[in-house]
Amino acid sequence: MSAESMPEPIPKTGAQEPGRGGRGRRRKPRSTGRKALLATAWTAAGVLVLGGAGAGYLYFKLNGNLHSVDINQVLGKDRPTKIDNGSENILVLGSDTRAGTNKKLGGGTDDGSARSDTAMIVHVYEGHKKASVVSIPRDTLVDRPACTDTKGTTHPAANAVMFNEAYSTGGATCAVKSVEALTGIRMDHYLEVDFAGFQKLIDDLGGVPVTTTRAIADPQSHLDLKAGTHTLDGQQALGLVRTRHGVGDGSDLGRIQLQQAFVKALLGQVKNVGVFSDPKKLYDLADTATKAVTTDSDLGSVNSLVDFADGLKGIDARHMTMVTMPVRYDPANPNRVLLEKSKARLVWDALRNDRPIPASAKGTATGEAGGVVSG
Repeated sequence: MSAESMPEPIPKTGAQEPGRGGRGRRRKPRSTGRKALLATAWTAAGVLVLGGAGAGYLYFKLNGNLHSVDINQVLGKDRPTKIDNGSENILVLGSDTRAGTNKKLGGGTDDGSARSDTAMIVHVYEGHKKASVVSIPRDTLVDRPACTDTKGTTHPAANAVMFNEAYSTGGATCAVKSVEALTGIRMDHYLEVDFAGFQKLIDDLGGVPVTTTRAIADPQSHLDLKAGTHTLDGQQALGLVRTRHGVGDGSDLGRIQLQQAFVKALLGQVKNVGVFSDPKKLYDLADTATKAVTTDSDLGSVNSLVDFADGLKGIDARHMTMVTMPVRYDPANPNRVLLEKSKARLVWDALRNDRPIPASAKGTATGEAGGVVSG
């Protein structure tokens, strides 16, 4: 049973549309390509807002770019209850597939598999004026529930496995089911990003300005930045969101902190770029953005994505809280982290009840890269 689909073109008529604990212990080498990119999905929404507001007629050609997965059909009714309070929860994943242009960009071997090395839960509050973003570390040991992929294959449950193993086992549907089992919160939407599209999108935007408080040098991610202000092109931005050896404690947690800072800078650039006066730039951005993401079927058309994005246009970096799911270093394995259950419960309860995440919901493992990058 395949739930993947390509939407039909929309008509031309007015589309308005669980290591030994401690810092610096995580030294296990990894392929530089195994890094997921998260910012493209939110940027796609932002770009589509701009287009939907001023040049919706361009988008009938873009509908065919979108790919979607019918999460609701595959997961059925065995899910958390949808909370009808005006809020929304979106799972944003980045995958490290080695196929196609991603192999050239990321390196590594095309073994036919993929992993989700970055996962973010984006909670949009009632009124759609602010949001909280919770990053889930890929190295967190979790109990994965049994799940069915889009081809109809059922995968048995597994205990104490890395969080990103869910995606490599059963793709998007298993990733969504694992997040819902972990949080007890229903994911209303799903967005997946590939990093080839991410790099091109940054270039199409004309780069993203950031400021670094210290030098970041990491040959594995091809990044060499001195302290100061930079306008990152696509390759540099790709290196920044991939690096973990260049700054902090060398862990995935530090990389998450850099990614979160870059997302905020990227949001600012999307709002500032002058697309209204440049129809070609607008079309190029929208073309890249729609090719770079896979969505759930409810967002699987340009009309639906524009409507969804239009509801997010009031949110900017000032109204966005970004946190990492509370975790602690695993005392038995230097390359894994464990969920801090009581603190994580504070996070999930806050989102479920559409409240701000309390400051007390912080893990003991941080990554030590906070404040290194700002927009």
